[in-house]
Parts: sequence; structure tokens; C-alpha cells
Amino acid sequence: MSEQNIIGKGTWIDKLASELLEREEKLGRNTDLIKVESGLGASGIPHIGSLGDAVRAYGVKLALENLGYKSELIAYSDDLDGLRKIPEGFPESLEEHLGKPVSLIPDPMGEHESYGMHMSNRLLDGLEKLGIEYTFKRARDTYKEGLLQNQIHTILTQSEKIGKKIEDLVGQEKYQKFLPYFPVCSECDRLYTAEATEYLSDEKKVRYSCHDAEIGSKIIKGCGHSGEADITKDLGKLAWKVEFAARWSAFDIRFEAYGKDIMDSVKVNDWVSDEILNFPHPHHIKYEMFLDKGGKKISKSLGNVVTSQKWLEFGTPKSILLLLYKRITGARELGFEDIPSLMDEYDELEKIYFGKIKIDNEAKLVKSKGLYEYVNLLNPPTQIQPYVSYRLLLELCKIFKEDRINRVNKKLVDYHAIKETSPDIDNLIILAGNFADEFDISEKIEIEIDSTTKKALNELTSLLLDDKEIEDIQNAIYQIAKGSSIEPRDFFKILYQIILSTTKGPKIGPFIMDIGRKNVAEKLNAYI
Repeated sequence: MSEQNIIGKGTWIDKLASELLEREEKLGRNTDLIKVESGLGASGIPHIGSLGDAVRAYGVKLALENLGYKSELIAYSDDLDGLRKIPEGFPESLEEHLGKPVSLIPDPMGEHESYGMHMSNRLLDGLEKLGIEYTFKRARDTYKEGLLQNQIHTILTQSEKIGKKIEDLVGQEKYQKFLPYFPVCSECDRLYTAEATEYLSDEKKVRYSCHDAEIGSKIIKGCGHSGEADITKDLGKLAWKVEFAARWSAFDIRFEAYGKDIMDSVKVNDWVSDEILNFPHPHHIKYEMFLDKGGKKISKSLGNVVTSQKWLEFGTPKSILLLLYKRITGARELGFEDIPSLMDEYDELEKIYFGKIKIDNEAKLVKSKGLYEYVNLLNPPTQIQPYVSYRLLLELCKIFKEDRINRVNKKLVDYHAIKETSPDIDNLIILAGNFADEFDISEKIEIEIDSTTKKALNELTSLLLDDKEIEDIQNAIYQIAKGSSIEPRDFFKILYQIILSTTKGPKIGPFIMDIGRKNVAEKLNAYI
């Protein structure tokens, strides 16, 4: 791999930034400041997928800066979105607020000025814990300050043309009958029940009637009020089918990723941006949604949400960043059980970066180092950090529940896994301890084991299950390997893979005694 073929750090992020720059050059636009955007949902519980949108956009920002351009991430909270359903774990009292903009709904937890800001702050908290820098904008302020006023006016004056195009592009007929704008009803404060039918362009007002509307499979009662709403000062918002375009134009957005679930909206918004607002739509990349381990889409209503706050009880911020920066294409099943492998994978990347693990393939080496740098937000440490295999810590944390940090540290010193204790290792013990206390996961990894090795494993299992004392289990394992014509180091490697999902670890004999003979026998049985 020649140096000239490497873009930036050699990752998909760098390739994406380069494509963006090529497009901007063709368009002939000013690149003094390149803004990237991430939309933040404010109506439901933000999960890792929601976070991922902003984190990936930030990666593009970093890549642009690495290539010599100034860039900024806009984190836009749609807190004028209407509440469609009550999220899992929230009080039923929210029922009376269905259909209202989330910025007008009181925070049921009493922590923020509104329900919308409660949800936005959960996500912003996740971003800050990951070290993501952003400029925050909220829908309520954006509309109130008239920042989209010109775009709204242009869209509404051409609503007939837009309505026909929406039907052509995605088959939706709704906007041939109604304007792509939802005023907030002045009588009941509901959003989606207020159907706008006419735009008075000279007065910049829409006429609307508040009717019953189906929202999230529920019929929300309209109050029957008919009135007018001034787009320059009254609360209301554009429909999703056109709102992205208005934001892109108003904020000069050059890049925004999007999930597969909003493809139709993006398709229409791209056309509106290009043809109605005369603003070339941003460069895009489409990503697949995260699924739970059952293959279902992660959903607030299903209660299978994986939040960053919960994740950080068990793993480091770096493990989340690694998850999100590894790749962008392909649907991925996601659960807390992924944390151990991500924690150890980050350690492997660090060892590659600092030359402790050698990789002959230059392309893979460059990509691995680049990924490590992005996970460290292009500010990597200057030396390798203290680390112990997360899976080793899990096994030890299962044993030691009282005075856990001290007792696990003592074993790590005994195993020569560490020379001395450190705050970094203490923190890892806390994280692994939290995981061990909450989850009982015995992950079986795929290992190719021939019949000879299976017989040896069977012999070892019988020995471990025997009630007789074993004077020297290390030597016993060695003898089983020799007696089976297996190279002892290869046999030990198999055992480490089965017990710890690694190829090496502490001295295997004492370690087996520490974590329990029967416990290890059960692990071995799964492979026999």
C-alpha cells in the first residue's frame, strides 16, 4: 500500500471527508467553515443509535480538520416534535400531553424546564462523557428567533408543487390536501391535530383547523378550533418531509448522515433543498440501524433501549467510540454483552498502535492505527495505558465480591498481570465488577477443535470434576497434553480461548483453582 493511496488516517471516516471535499469543490462553494449536522430526537429515550448519529458526524468533522479545514458540528434538538407515545418507564400522566410539542410538556422528573429538554440533556450528557464537542441548537429557539422564516415562506408558497412531488417520490398524498406545516393550536397546544390548509403569503399566516388525528396508532382528539397562525411569531413547525431542507439551507449544512428508517424523508428533503430552496443538499451517508440480540430494531417502545448512561456503568467511553467508529455499513446486533469484547478489542488496537502487536499487512496496520486515533478523537495518548483483560477481570470479580478492588488487584499481581496497582486498573475492576454483578453471560466463542484435542479436554474435564485433590494442576494439564501428543503451548492456548476468549493469560493451573474447577469444567463441556 503506497503512501499516496492513503487518505488521512486510512479509515472510512477519512474517505467520507475526502468525498465531501471533492463534492464541495465541484459545487464551487466556500469551504472556510464546513458545518456538519446531527439531528437529536427529543421525544423518546436517547439510545446508543441516537448517540451514534452525532458521534459519526463528529468523526467527519475531525477528519476534515485533519485534512486542513475548519469544521463545526451542529447538534440540533427537535424539541418542537410532538409526543406520540409514552416511553417505557415514564408516568401515564403524560397521556394528557400526547400530540403536544415536547418543549411545552413539563418534565415529569422535575429536572429540566420541559420534557423535551430532559430527553435532549440525556443525549448531550452522553456526548459530553465521550468528549464530543458541538454547537447546540434547539427547534423551539430556532423557530422563535425566525431563523427558518425565509425557508418556511418559500416552502409554503410552493406547497402545491411540493405536495405533488412528495406523492411522486414516496407515494404520500397527505400534502396535496394539507400544507407541510403544523401550527400549534392556540386553544389546546397540540401540534399534529392542527391541520393547515391555506397560506396567506402577504400576511405570512396559515389557516388551520384542529381535528382528531391518529398519532402512534392512537386517536388524539382535536379541540375543533379554527384559526390563523403567524409563521414569524406563533409556535409551529415544518413537517419532517421538508424541515431538514430548511435547516440545511439556514445553517449552511454540508454533511449529515441518516438512518435507513428515514430514507423517504431524506429523499424528499434533498429535492426540496435542491429545487425549492436552491441550496445543494448536504453530502450524505446512510447507516443501518442497531438491532437487539433478537434481531429487532432497538426501540423506546419495546423497552430494549441501550443507553450510553447504562453502558458507561460497565465499559469506558472508548468502548462506545470503538463501536461507532469501527464501521458504518451493515445492521448490527447490539447488547451490553458486547462490552467485554469491545473493551479487549480497544486494548488490542492500543498494542498495535504502540508496536506491541506486529501486523505485516500495511493497509491493515494503517487502518488499525487510524481507528485507534479516531477512538481517541485524534488526540491519542503518548504511551500505552495500564490494562488487564476485561474477561480476566470478569472471572475474578465473580469470585471476589467483598473488598473487591484490593482482592482482585492482589490476584493480578500474583498472576504477574500487573506489577503494581493503579487508578486505571481500579476503575476497570469497578466496571467489570458492575458487569459481573448484573449479567450472567457465558459467551461461547467459535474455536476449531480437532478430535484429539476434544479427547484431551474431556480428560481434563473428568479430572476437574473429580473430588480428589490435585496437587499440581498446572503439571496435570501439561501431562494430559503430552499424553495426547498435543504441543502443551497449543493446549494452553485452547484453554485460554475457552475460559477467557484470549490466547494467553495468567498461569493456567492456579487460575483454574481460583475461579473454581467445576466452573471451568462447565466451560470446557460446551466444546466437547
